[in-house]
Amino acid sequence: MKTKGVLIVVVAAVIALAFFSAYTVDETEQVVITQFGKVIGEPKTEPGLYFRIPVIQNASYFPKNLQEWDGDPGQIPTQEKTYIWVDVFARWKIVDPIKFFQVVNNMVSAQGRLDDIIDPAVRNLIAENRLIETVRRTNRELEFELLDSDLKEEVALTNITVGREKIEQAILEQAQPKLKPFGIELVDVKIKRVNYVEDVRKSVYERMIAERNKIAEKYRSEGKGEARKILGDKEKDLKEITSTAYRAAEEIKGKADAEATNIYASAFGLDPEFYSLLKTLETYQTTLDNNSSLVLSTDSEFLKYLKGYEPEISE
Repeated sequence: MKTKGVLIVVVAAVIALAFFSAYTVDETEQVVITQFGKVIGEPKTEPGLYFRIPVIQNASYFPKNLQEWDGDPGQIPTQEKTYIWVDVFARWKIVDPIKFFQVVNNMVSAQGRLDDIIDPAVRNLIAENRLIETVRRTNRELEFELLDSDLKEEVALTNITVGREKIEQAILEQAQPKLKPFGIELVDVKIKRVNYVEDVRKSVYERMIAERNKIAEKYRSEGKGEARKILGDKEKDLKEITSTAYRAAEEIKGKADAEATNIYASAFGLDPEFYSLLKTLETYQTTLDNNSSLVLSTDSEFLKYLKGYEPEISE
């Protein structure tokens, strides 16, 4: 019974020893084993199950995948002494975990070392080049029209000799050798944002607004001129249509009046006396009513049909 209890204790101790000595490494990690603060063996960079001596040996984990560095925006003078805000970011990774452990030790310190090395490189390369080199990549022709003669001259003089991509590559090449002793490889550096400082930005915006207003005014003037042209053509066409229609209507009316006159003449020419009677009655109807008073002589032609005059009506 006593032997069985000892056996159980031994088995439990072996299990506990195995449990505390085992450690795992996944695909995104690499591990450095230290014994009393001194690195032992090669770093474990492949995923799997590993063992160490518990208590005596410690496992320090470091990331193996790409890491992010995001710099603080800062004021940097360009070659023309124009101060601009430049915001830069980078991607890096630990390629020598033993050096990284011995020199840097942790990720927080690594961020500080990156700040100390990348920021000066950015300042050096920005200060050595013109502002336009930091902004543009190629000499591609601008797609918008410039009206301001000063702006046209500036654009004509902005021939790109370096460009943004080469500046970013130069920052990378300048910073990388300084990071190698730390076991760090700088994979890429990019300029995220470039902007004028506050005291310059306002005048630049005003100039941009004035330029856009000039272009807008030009388009408005062209639009008004085109509108007047269209309205003029419309008035011309309308007058032409109206005059043509009026001439046609007058011709039709003239022909109708002539035809009516001929009909009247033919009709009334058959009996002139009847025509005279009809016209006189029409005159009575338009000039005489219940309130009319006339003073005429008895032999007036106007009243001849009211005095019992009997016209001779031809058969």
